[in-house]
Order: sequence, then C-alpha cells, then structure tokens
Amino acid sequence: MRNLTMLMDYYELTMANGYYVTGNKDKVAVFDMFYRTNPDGGGFVVSAGLEMLIDYVQGLEFTDDDIEYLRGRNMFDEGFLDYLKNFKFTGTIEAVPEGTIVYPNIPIVTVTAPIIEAQIMETMLLICINFQSLIATKANRIARAAGDAVVMEFGARRAQGPDAAVWGTRACFIGGVNTTATVMADQQFGVTAVGTMAHSWVEFFPSEYEAFKAYAEIYPDNSVLLIDTYDILESGLVNAIKVAHEVLEPMGKRLKGVRIDSGDLAYFSKKIRRTLDAEGLQDCSVVVSNSVDEYLIESLNKQGAKINSYGVGERMITSKSDPVFGGVYKLVAVKDGDTFVPKIKVSENVEKITNPGKKKVYRVYSKKTGYAIADLLTMADEEPDFSDAYSFIDPTKPWKNMKFRNVDAKPLQVTIFKDGELVYEKPTLKEIQDFVKHQLANEVWEEEQRFYNPHIHYLDLSQKLYETKKELLAGVEFVD
Repeated sequence: MRNLTMLMDYYELTMANGYYVTGNKDKVAVFDMFYRTNPDGGGFVVSAGLEMLIDYVQGLEFTDDDIEYLRGRNMFDEGFLDYLKNFKFTGTIEAVPEGTIVYPNIPIVTVTAPIIEAQIMETMLLICINFQSLIATKANRIARAAGDAVVMEFGARRAQGPDAAVWGTRACFIGGVNTTATVMADQQFGVTAVGTMAHSWVEFFPSEYEAFKAYAEIYPDNSVLLIDTYDILESGLVNAIKVAHEVLEPMGKRLKGVRIDSGDLAYFSKKIRRTLDAEGLQDCSVVVSNSVDEYLIESLNKQGAKINSYGVGERMITSKSDPVFGGVYKLVAVKDGDTFVPKIKVSENVEKITNPGKKKVYRVYSKKTGYAIADLLTMADEEPDFSDAYSFIDPTKPWKNMKFRNVDAKPLQVTIFKDGELVYEKPTLKEIQDFVKHQLANEVWEEEQRFYNPHIHYLDLSQKLYETKKELLAGVEFVD
C-alpha cells in the first residue's frame, strides 16, 4: 500500500509536536471537512475521493527515513519522534458515501481522534476530497449537458500530474462519464479504455485512404476514423466512406464512427450526418473533441448539431472554468471527559464563521414528492423527531418561525473507520455512478440542476445548535 504519510503541510508537524510537548497527545478532537461555495456557480457538488482517503489512512506510517529527516530539522522533541515510530490512526472517521450530492457547509468528512492523529491528516484529506469532488462535479455537468450522447474522458495529457490523470478519470466516471483514453485508469479502476488513432497515423501513410484502409483491416470491429487531418468534407469523409464500402462491408462489418478534432463542430457534424445517411451509414457515429465542456455542448445542442459522442479533455480533467475547490478542515470540538466541548472559528467574513460542536447532518425529504427540501445540522446528542412538526432555525433568517412538516429525514454520514479499523464496505465504482444518477433523477430538484442561477438548497440548524453557536459568539469580544 502506498505510504503518503509525509504528504502534509509543515505546520501539521509543528502543531503535532506542540501538542505532544504540552501533554495533549491523547486529547481527542473533532474536525469537520466542508466547503463554502459550489464550483461554476452550480447548485451542488458530487462528492468523491473517499476511496483514496481510505487507502491513505490505512497506509499511515512514519518510516525510519521519515523520522531521520524530521530529526535533521532540529525542531522536534525526541519524545515526539519516538511517538511517531509506532504511529497509526486509532480514531473514527464518518463521511458521506462517495457520489452523495452535497451542498455548502455540510460536513462531508468528520474526524474524531487524538488531536495529533486528526491534525496530521488535514492536508491529504483535503487533497483527496477537494480534487476528486471538483472533477466529479465538472464531469457531471458535462454528462448532463450531453444527454444521451456518450462522453469519453480524454484529459490525461493535460492533467496536473499522473495521479490527477488516473484518479481524475475515476472522478469523471463517478460524475457520469462513460469511458476514458487513459489505460491505467482502466487497469486500476475498470473505467473502460477506448481509442483509435491520432493524426500521426494518418500522416505516416502515403495517403489518407491507405491509412484508413490499414486501420480498418486491423480493427474491423472498431473502426472509428479521424477525418480532419487534411480536409474534413473533401478528403477525410470521402475516404472514410470509401473504406466503409470497399473494405469493411465486404467483410460484413460496419464503419463505427468518424471523428473530428477541429473546425466548426456544429456545421461539420450536420454536413457529415447528412452525407453518411445518404451513403447508407445511418449507424455510423459522429464523434467530436476539441476543447469541449458543458457550455460548448449546450451551444451545439441549440444549433442542432448531430453528435453522438464527445471526447472531453483538459476542460474536464482540470475543471478549467473553475479549477479550485475550496474545501476546508476545521476544529469543531475537543473532548473533556465524556463531553465534547464545542469550538468555533470567528471571522470578519460571516460566511467563514463555523458551525461548532460534534454534529449530525440529515437530509430532509418531502413525503409528498420524495425530493430533498433541505439539510439539517444538529448536535450529535440530539435525536430529532420528524413525526410531528419540527422547529428549526434558518441561519440566514433566524427571526422566522420555521417548521418541517410531513417530511422524512436520513443521516448523511456513515462510519468509515471506528477505533482505527475500517468498518465500511466500499461500493464498486459503477455502484457509485448509479447512486449519483439515482439522486439526480429522484431526489434533487430540476431547479437545483440548472447551470445558471440554480435554486439554493437550504442548510438549517437545530435550535440547540443555533443556541450553542450564539453562546460561543457572545463570548467573543469585538472591538470596532
């Protein structure tokens, strides 16, 4: 198992050493990981990255080389370095299952553990959840825009490094992508790898026709020909049709598709479709690539483009339009005896004031429609009763008398690690993708799925949590 223990910000170690030296190494703390703003101005996020986090936690271990490196910095107590020799995670991690549709300010991951253990994993936890949730969300937007068309992930060569390429492909599949060009993603995660030819194949042969003919003879069951190396309509399409009739059809095979990677995709796709249909090739797909994203796909649909499949590269694997996912990891409670004492971060920016305490997060559903109407945060020791009207606080309008009526609710988080042991049965990647599709079809309002000005999904607080937050804020002295 890959050991990524040292992938952390240096201040995790200076704080951990400080906790040790001050006698607090066994003090249990609670951290929440959440985010504040949906990327691309969207209505929600598709959560991803939990499997990578699980692998990381199971591999947590400081090697002798790690400890010698730290000793060489001349900053760390020898007792702390000895403590790291036998370091392992012993706490509890609760998280929303991968593929859960999530919204700003709800805890996606909650870590309850001795403070050093909880602190040390901050950076890597954020790496896992931030990147993959960002890419899964972008991929989902692209897949929804594409509708019935196939979406293929083509982004490895533009990804920010090998892990981003491979794990990014996994996140794309969670979001709804069908296949990938990245072989390692198929080998490692089972995301089917596809691919045919590049322009170099066409250029290598004496003529375009000979390049197409050779490819069709080698791969008669999977011939998708790249037709924009020279001239799309006058050369590429003509030679592709010629190969379909002269090479494939005598073998009892059909031309599977033609692909273009340049030009006016709407214009050319319509011209190509008409010509293929006239030649009896109605079953031949039109495949396009070239800087595709959900915005271009929307535009192509409005123009009546005739496209069966999209190859999407850098704009998906890097989430080019909004490439930073702002997930944060904040201390929310410290255990004192049998009690979790709430902690709060206060800021001049209201949106950065945290929700304190060890909490539970519920999704609240209308019994009438089955759709989610809000999320609810409560203190962990509360058991909300939804059988009758349930009073809650809208934190943006706390003066209003708000109640849930005729609703069902379910906790969103499940236990992943308990006392350091993995207790969660990981679903398959296909099960995660299907989970995303189910939620969007059955639980998430269409108004939240708009790309522009989506409906805001509400996050409400229990009265106890709201009062706890008020009390903590009242204890902070502000000076104008």
